Amino acid sequence: MIKVLFVCMGNICRSPTAEGVFRRVVEEAGLSMQIEVDSAGTSDFQKGDAPDRRAQQAALKRGYNLSRLKARQVRPQDFLEFDHILAMDKKNLRDLNAILPDGTRAKLALFLDYAHKAELIEVPDPYYGGPQGFELVLDLVEDAAHGFLQDLMAQHRGESASR
Repeated sequence: MIKVLFVCMGNICRSPTAEGVFRRVVEEAGLSMQIEVDSAGTSDFQKGDAPDRRAQQAALKRGYNLSRLKARQVRPQDFLEFDHILAMDKKNLRDLNAILPDGTRAKLALFLDYAHKAELIEVPDPYYGGPQGFELVLDLVEDAAHGFLQDLMAQHRGESASR
């Protein structure tokens, strides 16, 4: 089982969107039994909250249902349980590296490192903007989700071949 965690600051806009999109990409590839997906925030001030209603509305227009997700904060055990922890921006990545425990097995990276079309390197926080910000997040996340799955599959093929 490959475990993937998406991280933003509050876990109510970007990372739950990434979780929902990537979960569907994984399902469509028939890999739900091999890849587990979750999301979290670097802060705890939204803990237990549902994703932002604007994020949910934008996602639902594209067929992603985020309504069952609840915000949570990154936990120390996440670094030991997850194989990949993907940050939405550089500050999230710095915050994750600052709390990285010894013995970490997770590979930390920026999520947009896996995007093929995006010219940005960070997923911008849409919280204080309008609907177009949530659409941009979806565009970026969809691109990176497909690229990340391709990378995972290539890694898996490489590991299988070396056995």
